[in-house]
Amino acid sequence: MRARAGSDGPLVLITGGTGTTGRAVAARVAAAGARVRTASRAAPAARDGVEHARFDWADTATHEGALRGADRVYLVAPAMVEDPSALMLPFVERALASGARRLVLLSASAVPEGSPGLGLVHSALRERAPEWTVLQPSWFMQNFIDPRHPHAAAIAGRGELTTATGGGRVGFVDADDIAEVAARALLDGAPHNTSHVITGPEALSYDDVAAIVSRIAGRAIRHVTASEENARAYLVRAGIPAPYAALLVSLDLAIRDGAEDRVTDVVQRVTGRAPRAFSDLARAHAHVFRGEPNARRGGPAA
Repeated sequence: MRARAGSDGPLVLITGGTGTTGRAVAARVAAAGARVRTASRAAPAARDGVEHARFDWADTATHEGALRGADRVYLVAPAMVEDPSALMLPFVERALASGARRLVLLSASAVPEGSPGLGLVHSALRERAPEWTVLQPSWFMQNFIDPRHPHAAAIAGRGELTTATGGGRVGFVDADDIAEVAARALLDGAPHNTSHVITGPEALSYDDVAAIVSRIAGRAIRHVTASEENARAYLVRAGIPAPYAALLVSLDLAIRDGAEDRVTDVVQRVTGRAPRAFSDLARAHAHVFRGEPNARRGGPAA
């Protein structure tokens, strides 16, 4: 995965450069010797060898400077936007027109190609980009440790997880595993030209997650199964905009019906190592679940 260093090497633009996967992808790409430009509304901490451009999906005046000279682009959708395609599709066209050849999109396992929103961006990359990859990770393990996420906040506060998933299972995935696959897709000599459904090594129900966290935290954590209406209201009370809360609950119902009950070999096949298990991540963040004052922040699911 080693890239050419210096001015003749590829310039990789990382949108969402301050998010969970964006930070991790930028670090890996820089370590591989490629030139890196992060792009986000807020500037990240300065890092040797990494440029930064102010970038806002909704402000097209910021797009030209972010794209200038970029050969490869990592695309992370704007947060909390129910249909990001209206903002992303024009940017994809602009990126291609400006000379970007390889585009890597962070989508989701729940979003099939061609479906509204990110599914349309997926189609655009396959049809228009000379080199492309679409990452379709399952749900992030980091949602249980990031204090800004309703799941992590509820674990820390009430010792509860509230979903409409019932006994449905999910192949929860570590964001670092997603970032490693993304870095390979950006830097490998041959383009992947495919979509990757990325999961962890096992499918777990939210009851399973609660049991694992209970053992590690040394206190009871329970999963509360809510109705569709109550799950929506819960997310709105947690600060999620109502349209986006409705979308999230529809995904819970899909999980309940078995849509995410799968594991794949993508992490092993692309990176050469096994994906991280949830129990291993939970043990590494035991201080978060125990409410210790030095608990490290996680990152948003992006």
